[in-house]
Amino acid sequence: MSRADRRTPLHDVAIVGAYNTRQAKALDVSELEVLFDAMEGAVASANLSLADIDGVNVTSSTRRTNSREVVAWLGGRPSWTGVDIGIPGIVEAALAIAAGLCETVLMATAQVREYTDRASTAPWTRPSNEFVECFGLHTPGEFALMARRHMHLYGTPPEALAEVASAIRSNGARNPQAVHFGRPVTPDDVLRSRLIADPFHLLDCAMTSEGGGGLVLTRADRARDLGVTPVHLLGAGSDRQGMAYVTAPVWDLYGQVGARAAATAFAQAGLSPADIDVAELYDPFSFEIIRQLEVFGFCPPGEAADFVLDGQLRIDGSLPIDTDGGLMSFSHAGLVQLIQKPIAAVRQLRGELPDELTVPGAVTAVASNGGSGALFTDVLVLGAEAP
Repeated sequence: MSRADRRTPLHDVAIVGAYNTRQAKALDVSELEVLFDAMEGAVASANLSLADIDGVNVTSSTRRTNSREVVAWLGGRPSWTGVDIGIPGIVEAALAIAAGLCETVLMATAQVREYTDRASTAPWTRPSNEFVECFGLHTPGEFALMARRHMHLYGTPPEALAEVASAIRSNGARNPQAVHFGRPVTPDDVLRSRLIADPFHLLDCAMTSEGGGGLVLTRADRARDLGVTPVHLLGAGSDRQGMAYVTAPVWDLYGQVGARAAATAFAQAGLSPADIDVAELYDPFSFEIIRQLEVFGFCPPGEAADFVLDGQLRIDGSLPIDTDGGLMSFSHAGLVQLIQKPIAAVRQLRGELPDELTVPGAVTAVASNGGSGALFTDVLVLGAEAP
């Protein structure tokens, strides 16, 4: 396929700002303060001001802020408001820019004090399935079913899951912005931690935390004049296969969720998985990384465990993953993490992570949202060079 044949409206848009607020297990400020920090920080990282924004997709979890309210805060200047979240929200904003509905979009979100009962599991891991389906699963159990089936089919060992968790958590241990900064984890530490939902140990699972983040997108031709390093949208795709956290996660039906999204994203980018330098993959549980490596085409079915155990996911490996520390070590602030995967990819390609977490010469990155237990996956391919 020629470059002209694969060109999409996404190729006319670039990300020019990416910012994370302070992340913590529990923040001592209001959600509104965190949201404004996310908005202002993202815009500043683009060398812009709020007066330059004419499109917004800004929300918050507990306060339930919406984009129309933000338009009022900005004096009515923005003419476009988005509604989607995470990677689909980035695509929505990019298409609005490409269609001329706006020129520069601010995406931001925050979550503080939604998870207050820390004696129990986080609220988003215990949806009211007992009122919809008889099995009443919670999130760790749903993803664990997928992991166990893969282990049965391919002989995937627990040590591979532990290596994934250790690689991600070791990155966070070296990132001063991470909630678990200074807390390295070995594979043995993972295997010794208590079981949560077989085969997942405690350290195979993402944390819960609070914080915010933001992105700024604009026309690619304008991005070149802002004095920042733009990161270009090369391709994106989404795959929806059922009602998240309601439909039972059966491997034979849903184990390949995300394959269509990845195929679409790589085709638009004119790249293959072998061309990717960094992968900021959704990591609610360690096995989900192994599954994505296979479904996205980085490894043949059943071979990701060997790839992982060979150290290829470490910073000095062939495919460094979750270089900021991911959901396991950097932060997992509710829905904020859906834009934090793209934020991590942008910051990696812009050289904004600590030196020991910067992948030398990285020019391409992939980010993902969702996973097998949720029955959806979104994929975004980004590049330091224009398509």
